[in-house]
Amino acid sequence: MVATLGGSVALLLGLAVLLLPLLATELSRPRDSAWGAVLLLLGLVLVTSKDRLQGAPMLGVLCGGLLLSRLALEVGQGRWRQLSEAEQDSFSSPERWGSSLQQLAAVSGKLLQALPKSLPKAPSKAKATTKRWVRPEPEVQVVGSLNEVESLLLAETSSAQNSQAG
Repeated sequence: MVATLGGSVALLLGLAVLLLPLLATELSRPRDSAWGAVLLLLGLVLVTSKDRLQGAPMLGVLCGGLLLSRLALEVGQGRWRQLSEAEQDSFSSPERWGSSLQQLAAVSGKLLQALPKSLPKAPSKAKATTKRWVRPEPEVQVVGSLNEVESLLLAETSSAQNSQAG
């Protein structure tokens, strides 16, 4: 239960950190996407391994989560203090958030348009190929009666014996 809740929170925070450059460019830094991916990975591990995390390992995960939360709070406060008064005031304006959401929608639309082009296409049916070099088929003689077959076999065996003797 706790692992699932912690994993869900980590997934939401990871998504928020990944969207930070699109929504709040003033607060974002160049390596935030890597940390967002780490948070998403942590969330996936916690959600999928909920039955294995019990007892002491779960206590360790909770303590680590609390430490990471405290660190994230300190980093967020430091970034907020670096903003000018005008930038801090612009965070409460609806126009700023409206333009950020419009930019996010435009980027998402372009991504969805480019996605089908980047996916591999299903292989088409292979063309029927013709062989360029074909070994000729051996000629088959049609024999009319059983006597002719016996005479042909005798002729072949006698020629084979003559070639071995000679």
